[in-house]
Amino acid sequence: MAIRMTKPWTPLAPETVKKLSGQLGVYQLADSKGDVVFVGFAGGRSLFGLRGEVEKAMKDPPSAATQFRVEVNQQYTTRYQELLMLHVHDHGDVPAGNVGKPLPKLGRLSPA
Repeated sequence: MAIRMTKPWTPLAPETVKKLSGQLGVYQLADSKGDVVFVGFAGGRSLFGLRGEVEKAMKDPPSAATQFRVEVNQQYTTRYQELLMLHVHDHGDVPAGNVGKPLPKLGRLSPA
């Protein structure tokens, strides 16, 4: 599995979010250019899994979020941290939508 999410972006709209499964995993929200503005996860306490979490994010989207992508993953907390660390490596900070929210302690990541 690649460290970067490579799935295509999907428009952040009620009809596309409704098609998501209730599985555990991680998701990214992005602006119209494909720049990640938020990284989130659907865990064991998430109501309706990925569908529920992306629906919540759609009601109060981070600045300029217009599209999303998801990855079903049973190790969602580790993958969530990995995606945040990757964003810090690439951009120097977590995505704008994650600033000010509780974050796990992040290590350093040096992708090849």
